[in-house]
Amino acid sequence: MTPHRYGTHADQFCELRLPAGGAAAPVVVVVHGGFWRARYGLETTRAMSEDLTARGWATWNVEYRRVGTGGGYPETLHDVATASRAAGDLGLGPLLAMGHSAGGHLALWLAGEGLVSAAVSLAGVCCLADASATALGRGAADDFMGATHADATNDYAHADPLQRLPTGVPTVLVHGERDDIVPIGQSRMYAAAAGAAGDDCELFEFRGGHFSVIEPESRVWPAIVERLEGLRAKLSG
Repeated sequence: MTPHRYGTHADQFCELRLPAGGAAAPVVVVVHGGFWRARYGLETTRAMSEDLTARGWATWNVEYRRVGTGGGYPETLHDVATASRAAGDLGLGPLLAMGHSAGGHLALWLAGEGLVSAAVSLAGVCCLADASATALGRGAADDFMGATHADATNDYAHADPLQRLPTGVPTVLVHGERDDIVPIGQSRMYAAAAGAAGDDCELFEFRGGHFSVIEPESRVWPAIVERLEGLRAKLSG
């Protein structure tokens, strides 16, 4: 693992892991979750990053400013965008964003910005407006945006993946039916809207909860890897 800085703030860094024998393409830009709050960091996605690298992928595990450490809207978005551009500058290959929970939101947002060639959302917050309306995560979306959807519709339009469709890139959503942290309805809404907009978007549902999607030893992990390989084939084709 090699750390790389993309800014001067303590939280503006990434962890690069390269598989044995050199670089691999595409590069998985891994974005951790935690409702955009400072108490959660990239340590939550290290195990999955290590597993993917052992399978022959290059991974770029991103840390970013969060609510409580100078983050929120728009700083967090600026960070993940800058980190993704830095990954592209490595010259290793096309970028695939893969994020968990709030990181799923950020991965889909990167796709909407045209900064990645594919995206995977794992139990992601896919619709900020709905997250605001339902006070998801005890008001996490409002804390992240610094306002409710009703009070900042233009900012939400910029930050909300659902309002950035179509992305024009292949997307996979993985969500557990028993997820009691981010309800599966978030992914179902996005999948329906993405399909209606003409995007190549798959929703894979399974009987599980919120965290198994980032645990390499879980039953759902092989299905996630299978879909990553499918995206690799699309990007190389």
